[in-house]
Amino acid sequence: MSINSIENITKYSNELDKMFEQKSAVGFFADNALATKFVGAKTVIIPDIDFQGLADYDRDAGFTRGAITVSNSSYTMSMDRARSLQIDREDMSETGIANLAGKILGEYVRTKVVPECDAYVLSKLAGLAISRSNIVEGDTAKPFETLCELINKVQSEVGYDEELVAFVDSYMFAALQNSTEISKLITVSDFKQGDVNLKVKSINGVAIIPVVSERMKTAYDFVNTAAGGFAPQGNAKETYMLVCPKNGAHLVKKTENMRIFTPEQNIDADAYKFDYRIYYDVFVKKSGLDAVWAWVSPSVNVTALMPADNGDVTELSVDAESEGDLTYQWYSCKDANKSGAVKIAGATTDTYTIPEDLDNGTYYFFVRVTVDNMATTDSEVFTVTI
Repeated sequence: MSINSIENITKYSNELDKMFEQKSAVGFFADNALATKFVGAKTVIIPDIDFQGLADYDRDAGFTRGAITVSNSSYTMSMDRARSLQIDREDMSETGIANLAGKILGEYVRTKVVPECDAYVLSKLAGLAISRSNIVEGDTAKPFETLCELINKVQSEVGYDEELVAFVDSYMFAALQNSTEISKLITVSDFKQGDVNLKVKSINGVAIIPVVSERMKTAYDFVNTAAGGFAPQGNAKETYMLVCPKNGAHLVKKTENMRIFTPEQNIDADAYKFDYRIYYDVFVKKSGLDAVWAWVSPSVNVTALMPADNGDVTELSVDAESEGDLTYQWYSCKDANKSGAVKIAGATTDTYTIPEDLDNGTYYFFVRVTVDNMATTDSEVFTVTI
């Protein structure tokens, strides 16, 4: 069988798109992009409609003429991400290529593509809320009160008949569920995402979508090196909660057709090759800029007090400042990129004493500072040569 058939390419692309819609926390925003129009490689147009209000009817002159303003705003897409994957010929049989390839590609979308897209979209929405001062100062001990305040802020902008969604950090979601105030208010309701009907928890008709903390930062760096992926920026805050209308953002996603090559067609290796590319961005119409509200963590400034002479280092330390309560956890890792980070038992203060029994070599350490037992910020990596 030929893995490079048009049928298989189309099938893989369609199935990966469906998986994205089902697994992504923000996948339903793609449903709002139906009215967008591509006008160039990086430009889309999204219509924004505005009306004039009612006026008195005049019995002599009749109706007062009113204008309908259709503003076609142009938006530039910025996220053009891709990866080429290879599966060695010896790792699969001719009859099992389609099944194994589907599983591998599906796992790649689930574990790499979806988390990055969620992080990008939510950070951009949080950044919008911050830039327009649409921020509330919540109390971590009273999460339900803050959620209600966020909902009221959005409803005062869009009204009470709009369907709202609340993205909630995983730690805050646990706090909400443990709150005695809302134990009787949480219900399970239907939530349409693409062609799939999901069951989600809701409060007063607002869908609650829990998101892991790693995807709820206010700013990320999207890596363009061999390792790829994404990581929070050093000054990023944690987004505890973010509320907006379900149709308040447009996720414009343009996935290029999957390119598939057999070992005979792959000039680089004796392997099946799969080229995956996704081109996307999220936009909020001008009329909805003030309908996105968020609660973010206090700022945490962490300064690594780097030792002057690694040869004489016995202790590492950081200087951390925040309005919230701080806790510390030191990690050892394999390199300056924090690969293979492992917690160091008992290292839970702002200083860490290096063990005296380490062999000669180069070692890497960093500390994770947590504010209010929720938001985290990492220090720079300490490089110690013994």
